Amino acid sequence: MNIPIQPKPSQDEANKIDERAPDTRSLTEARTVSEVLAHSNVEPVLKELDDSLVGLAPVKSRIRDIAALLVIDKLRLNLGLAAQAPSLHMCFTGNPGTGKTTVAMRMAELLHRLGYVRKGHMVAVTRDDLVGQYIGHTAPKTREILKKAMGGVLFIDEAYYLYRPENERDYGQEAIEILLQIMENNRDDLVVILAGYKDRMDTFFQSNPGMSSRISHHIDFPDYSVGELLQISQKILANQNYRFAPDAAKVFEDYLNLRLEQPHFANARSARNALERARLRQASRLFKERDKVLSVDDLTTIEASDIRASRVFQQSTKLP
Repeated sequence: MNIPIQPKPSQDEANKIDERAPDTRSLTEARTVSEVLAHSNVEPVLKELDDSLVGLAPVKSRIRDIAALLVIDKLRLNLGLAAQAPSLHMCFTGNPGTGKTTVAMRMAELLHRLGYVRKGHMVAVTRDDLVGQYIGHTAPKTREILKKAMGGVLFIDEAYYLYRPENERDYGQEAIEILLQIMENNRDDLVVILAGYKDRMDTFFQSNPGMSSRISHHIDFPDYSVGELLQISQKILANQNYRFAPDAAKVFEDYLNLRLEQPHFANARSARNALERARLRQASRLFKERDKVLSVDDLTTIEASDIRASRVFQQSTKLP
């Protein structure tokens, strides 16, 4: 995975960044929960988490619990009751498309606003970004990624692929050892979030007890229901200035029910891909009407036929 180089922000963007930055001086003087919330501006992040993500009630509840812990810990620190920063390394488990990356980004922002990380950015990587293919290659790769992530959150997707005991020449263990050292010695400047399927992460932790002991928060992301996936799909369309025709929403719900029974279903990711294909079919349908003056409704409406043309329906005998 290539990590894009962030362009220098414009003055307007810089001002917005400054507005999001925590008032660190006031945070150190806060004596009430209300004062910490006011100076950190954390509540808008939690509200955005609620508003932007459909479902995930247990995840949102756990994030709020962590936020409450950090607020109280901030008050304890201000009174000299805490000697060191809390361990905030986390593990997000669940199937693909359940919002793990999105929640990790919100967590980075939350930690920044409360003053637990300096920058509040997130660097998302996989095994290929950390592990080299020959001797002496892994350490510099891993350290370069850690350097980019310092002051924020390092999100490692499918983290269990770092450990491949069946391959004697694999260098994943070297990356793990470097990560363990940094997670322990730099936990006041970096939060690591490991992510992946729950059963595979459990096996990974059993094989790497040192990593398991450094993870303080385990959060499981449930699969979305069909109703939740339909809500997510409608949000995606609205953000792109599209909408379902009156009968198309029901057809897309039927599509989701059928797609759920097929392999490699990836929750919101699969729903988003299905919508992209429906947009392609809509475009092809409109493209054929070359002499028609297309209205706003024509250009923004996904018809039932655009969805029913999916091979998911063609391969199923459950629906007429």
